[in-house]
Amino acid sequence: MTEPKKNRWGMIGVIFALAWPTMLEQLMQTAVQYIDTAMVGSLGTTATAAVGATTTVNWLIGSTVSALGVGFLSTIAKAYGANDKPLAARATAQATLAVLTSGILFTVLALALSPMVPVWMQVDESIRELAATYFFILYTPMLPRAASIIFGTALRAAGDTKTPMRVGVWVNITNVALNFLLIYPSRTLHLFGFEMWMPGAGLGVVGAAIASAIAFTVGGVCITAALWRHPVISPKGQSLKPDMTVLRPCLRVALPNMLQRFGTSLGYVAFAAMINSLGEISTAAHTIANTVESAFYVPGYGMQTAAATLAGNAYGAKDRKRMKELARTILVIETLMMILSGGLLFLFAPNMMGLFSSEAQVILLGATVLRMVAVSEPFYGVSIIIEGMLQGVGRTVTPFVYNIIGMWGVRIVGTFVCTQLLGLSLVSAWACMIAHNLLLFVLFTIHYLRGKWNPLEQTAGSLRS
Repeated sequence: MTEPKKNRWGMIGVIFALAWPTMLEQLMQTAVQYIDTAMVGSLGTTATAAVGATTTVNWLIGSTVSALGVGFLSTIAKAYGANDKPLAARATAQATLAVLTSGILFTVLALALSPMVPVWMQVDESIRELAATYFFILYTPMLPRAASIIFGTALRAAGDTKTPMRVGVWVNITNVALNFLLIYPSRTLHLFGFEMWMPGAGLGVVGAAIASAIAFTVGGVCITAALWRHPVISPKGQSLKPDMTVLRPCLRVALPNMLQRFGTSLGYVAFAAMINSLGEISTAAHTIANTVESAFYVPGYGMQTAAATLAGNAYGAKDRKRMKELARTILVIETLMMILSGGLLFLFAPNMMGLFSSEAQVILLGATVLRMVAVSEPFYGVSIIIEGMLQGVGRTVTPFVYNIIGMWGVRIVGTFVCTQLLGLSLVSAWACMIAHNLLLFVLFTIHYLRGKWNPLEQTAGSLRS
C-alpha cells in the first residue's frame, strides 16, 4: 500500500474516532425527542401543537449560545493542535465566564417574555397559555443548559467527544424516566403477561417540560464536573476575569457566527409563524416532520464536529498537507452518508410520521414534505462540512453572509409570497426551505473550490508569489 493511501486510511480512522461519539450523542438526543413527541402526541394534536409552537424560539436561544461555543472551539482547537496548554486552559476559563453571562441573561429574558412568545408565534388562542407554561418551565434551568452547550464544545475542541456523549446518555435516561412518571397519571401496565402498577403525576405537557428541565440540569452539572477534571483544558485555578487577549479572538469568531445563528433562527421563527397561521394540521405536520428529519441529519452534524475540530488542530499545527487531505476525505464520506440517509428518509417517511400521529391528514402532509427534503440532503451535507471547516479555522464571516442570504432572501421571502399572498400550503413552504439549502450548497462549494476556506493554502500561495 502506498504512503498516500496509508495516510488516507489513517485520516478516515481519526475522522470516525471523533465523529462517532457525536453522532451517537445526537442520535440519542433525537431518540429522546422522538419519545417526547410520541408521548405528548398520545395526548392529542392540541398537545403536540402546544409543544411545537415554540420550538423555533428554542432554536433561536440555543443556537445563539452555541455560537459563543464556536468562538472558543476555534481558539481551543488551535491551541490544542499547537500543544499550547496554558492558552487552552485560559480560553476555557473565559468560556466559563461566557456560560455565566449567557446563562443568566437568557434565563431572565426567556422567563420574562414567556407569556408573549406564543402570541408572537401566532399560536391558536386556545393553546397559548399551555404553550407559554411549557416554555417558561423549559427555560428555568438555562444556566446549566448553557454549560452543557459551551463546555461540551470545549471538550470536543480538545478531541474529547466521548465525555459529552456519556453525559448525553444520562440526560436522556433522566428525561425518559421522568416523562413516564410526570406526563401520565398512575396506571397499570401490562408487560409480558404481568401487571405492574406505575405511579404517575398526570401533568401532561407540563410534566414533559419539568422532565426536560431536570434532565438539562443533570447534564449541566455533569459536563461542568467533567471539564474541571480534564488534564489539559480544565479552568481550575484560572482567573474568571475578562481576559481580552483571549476573548478578543474568540469573540471575533463568535460574533459573526452568533449573528448568523440569531439571524437564521429568527428566520426559523418567522418561518414557523407563517406555518402556524396555516392551521393546527399544518403546525402538527410541520412539528413532527422536523422531529423526524432531525434523525437523518445526525451523520452530517457528527461529521461537521469532526471537521471543525480537525481543521482547527491542523491549522494550529500549521500542517497544510493534513488540512487538504482532511477536506477531501471528509467531503467524500459525508456525501455518501447523506445519500444513504436521504434514501432511507424517502422510503420510510410515512412510517416515521405514523409513529407520532394517528391522524391521516397529518401523516400524509408530513410524509410529502419529508420526501421532498430527502432529495436535497446530500447537497446540504456538503455545505455543513465546509461550514464546519471554516468554523474550525476561525473564519465565520463567510458562513454568516451565505446563511443570511439563503434564509431571508430565499426561504422567508419565498414562504411569505407562497403562503401569505398566494394562499398555498405547507408543501410550498418546504419547497422554499429546499431552495435555501440548495443555494447554500452552490455558494459553499464555489468557496471551497476556490481554496478560500483554507488559510494555510492562502499563506503558501502568497509566499510562492
